[in-house]
Amino acid sequence: MQPINQSLSLFAFLLITAQCIAAVPGPNVILIMADDLGYNDLSCYGSQTINTPILDNLAAEGVRLTSFYSGCTICTPSRMSLLTGMYPVRCGWQGGVVGYGVKPKNGLAPQVTTIAEVYKQAGYKTALIGKWHLGDTAEHSPTAQGFENTFYIDKSNNQTKKLWRGDKLVADPFDNRRLSEQFTAEAIKFIEANQKDRFFLYLPLSAPHFPAQAHPDWKGRSKLGAYGDVVEELDSRIGEILNTLNKHNLDDNTIVVFLSDNGVEPGQKQWARSTPYRGLKWSTMEGGNRVPCIIRWPGKIPVNQVRDELIAAIDLFPTLTDACQLQTQEQQLETPDLDGMSILSTLLNRTARTHPRSSLLYWHGWGTPQAIRVGEWKLYFDHLKELPESKTGPVLINLINDPGEETNLSKKHPKRVLDLMNEARRQLTGIQADTIPLGGPPNSDARIPAKPKWLK
Repeated sequence: MQPINQSLSLFAFLLITAQCIAAVPGPNVILIMADDLGYNDLSCYGSQTINTPILDNLAAEGVRLTSFYSGCTICTPSRMSLLTGMYPVRCGWQGGVVGYGVKPKNGLAPQVTTIAEVYKQAGYKTALIGKWHLGDTAEHSPTAQGFENTFYIDKSNNQTKKLWRGDKLVADPFDNRRLSEQFTAEAIKFIEANQKDRFFLYLPLSAPHFPAQAHPDWKGRSKLGAYGDVVEELDSRIGEILNTLNKHNLDDNTIVVFLSDNGVEPGQKQWARSTPYRGLKWSTMEGGNRVPCIIRWPGKIPVNQVRDELIAAIDLFPTLTDACQLQTQEQQLETPDLDGMSILSTLLNRTARTHPRSSLLYWHGWGTPQAIRVGEWKLYFDHLKELPESKTGPVLINLINDPGEETNLSKKHPKRVLDLMNEARRQLTGIQADTIPLGGPPNSDARIPAKPKWLK
């Protein structure tokens, strides 16, 4: 990883030179994020109680990822990772979310370049429609981070009742039951207004984050109460967006990505599921941040793919800009050395190329690094209440044979434990030496993350 100042200067070079690429039309991008949707909450991921035919069909028309990890285990850092291609700690995150552990006057630092800024400089029309959660002040607003069109709530739907368009208050209070409907209508309006241009639409929906309250037209439709109703409405709303693409002949030239920001919210575990994985939102166990991810790009990504390679939300920034030719040898652009990696060749099923990601670090929602995955192996180097044996030492899991993370293999594979500990230490040391502060004024009351128990 290059020093972050150097990475930012490379970004500046990318931003300056990306404008010349606009003459070579790239595909549109729609990046849709659900909020607190569990791995098992879509029927194409195995749900028996929630019916999601639209997303099932989207998966059939593209690729369904089964070892995909969100940017973190909670909302704010997950969004930081997605939009920057970096682990959130590089952006100054130390735990919590804006409004709970992070003061609203703090947020994503303005000097960090977002994916929206890159697309904007390349001539794309950009929009943020949905939930922001990266800071409440003007310097942390989506407009300041590359989004020309905005219609959003600035925090989770349990933390605010205000709905904004740019810096204008649209509703106070908003009707939580109708947010998906309103965000979808706004997204369709944006697509139709920019159908002759190239556009980048980031659509982080607030559903099914608690409180899950069914739209009047969807109440009682599912087998799983209000939570199921909200997820099934979300599926249908995505269908409206896809129909809009079809109506305007934009299907073939639009990449559509669907993912969740983290795993199941503890207060919704009665309905939501991450089967066969254990752990909830905030937790570094698989259920906390292994989530659904579906990507469709007609004519480019082969249909009916299921890929189990290790892929993370931080990889979407370099992958999407790669797909849109915002970094090509022909244009002699340099790609910033981010934590994310372009996994485009994997999505395109170019089997001659090796999948680039071999490892991933995990942080608890309060900022403590707790685990590393390398290939099929995952090592916990901190104490987790869900893993009693982690009280006495590191816990080693083989995720292929043990997706529920029940069996500690550390005593059978001591050398592997040592190798993974050394790799985690090496990566974390590099990250610690290459960060910037969280945006906004210094917070003397900021919580300091606990140190992992076994990583000395």
